[in-house]
Amino acid sequence: MAAGTKGVARAEREAQIVEVACRVFGEHGYAATSVADVAAAAGISKPLIYQYFGSKDGLYVAALRAAAAVLVGEIERTAALGAVGIDRAVVTLDGMFRVLADRPWLWRLVFDATAPREGEVAAVLAEHEQRLVVLGSDGVGDLLALVGNTDPDDLSALRAVWENTFRTLVGWWLDHPDVTPEAMSARCQRLFAVVLSGSVP
Repeated sequence: MAAGTKGVARAEREAQIVEVACRVFGEHGYAATSVADVAAAAGISKPLIYQYFGSKDGLYVAALRAAAAVLVGEIERTAALGAVGIDRAVVTLDGMFRVLADRPWLWRLVFDATAPREGEVAAVLAEHEQRLVVLGSDGVGDLLALVGNTDPDDLSALRAVWENTFRTLVGWWLDHPDVTPEAMSARCQRLFAVVLSGSVP
């Protein structure tokens, strides 16, 4: 997609550039991506990117905000469905698989290990991380409440377990692109059943 078409309004062109940047940064990582790479993929000049975003980090922050908004927005959507406990976990994962099916690079962008860990990029990452912590705590809190557990340390520990489980399952799925979202959601249901029951369902 060329983002440099003449006659396109600036806001629309910026959005097009950010969309391309999400894909390029997500596929290759922050460290291995240059402004020139994004400009070439978008069909525009490097000076135009600098004019709009100021720097590589400015462009990355815009892409990061866009990608994180999609991921967090999807988790917020599934949280609002009202599922509780393991059902909520499966619904959350299913929603994530489906939203990433055509745009897997969004996940890799948000969880890019090569991204800066200081400055504005780090601040944006921390902002969205906090939103995910709140959502994860809500879901885990509901699960513990089902068995009458209100221990704050249990909540903290189980939230860490859920966060790592969630990221690992999504990461595994992204590494197996032949697996459909529907098949992966069914796999998650089977795995959770095994963990909870100690036997194959």
